[in-house]
Amino acid sequence: MPQLNPNPWFLILLMSWTTYSLIIQPKLLAFTTTNPPSTKLKMTSKTTPWTWPWT
Repeated sequence: MPQLNPNPWFLILLMSWTTYSLIIQPKLLAFTTTNPPSTKLKMTSKTTPWTWPWT
């Protein structure tokens, strides 16, 4: 069963995570969000409970 041999797959996993951590992740984290979160307080509306006809 060749899929149980970790020799080639471990190297591929290690290289892909190294590539992701060192090259791709800093580029993704450098982007700024288009809508930064606001510090405005949210208005909470008062809701009334539903009145069921059979109670």
